[in-house]
Amino acid sequence: MKNLEIERKFLVLDDRYKAFAVRHHEIMQGYLCKDKDRTIRVRIRDNEAFLTIKSATNQKGIARFEWERTIDVEDAKQLLQLALPGVIEKTRWIIPAAEPGLEWEVDEFLGRLAGQTLAELELEDETQPFTKPEWLGEEVTGNPQYYNANM
Repeated sequence: MKNLEIERKFLVLDDRYKAFAVRHHEIMQGYLCKDKDRTIRVRIRDNEAFLTIKSATNQKGIARFEWERTIDVEDAKQLLQLALPGVIEKTRWIIPAAEPGLEWEVDEFLGRLAGQTLAELELEDETQPFTKPEWLGEEVTGNPQYYNANM
C-alpha cells in the first residue's frame, strides 16, 4: 500500500550503537495536531524540512498511513512557532541492520527528554524477520507512551 509506514520500536540499553553508526542527523520537530486518529508534524532535519501527516496505527501498533513532503526550512521554522507545547530535539543515529537494505534509526533525545533513547526499524511488511542488535532492550511497538507525539 502506498504511504504505509511499518515499523518496530525498542528501548535502547546503552550507547554501543554509536560504534556502528554510519551517519547522524540533528532534528527538531513539533506537532500542529495530535489526537487519537492523526498527527501533523513539522520537522527540520539538518538543513531540510518536512511536513508529515500520520494516521493512528493499526490494531497491532505496527503499521499506519504516512504522508510526508519536503517544505521550505523558513516555512518550517514559522510552523514550529505554531506547534503544540513540547517541541522535540534529538540526534538520530543511522545504523545498518544485519539485513541488507534495512537501517536502524536510533533517536537520542535532547533537552527536556534527555536520557531517553529509542530505536526504530522500518520494514516492508509486518511479518518481516530481522535481527535484534545486542544494544536493544524491550520492544515498545504500539505503546503510546513512546510515540513522539506523546512525549
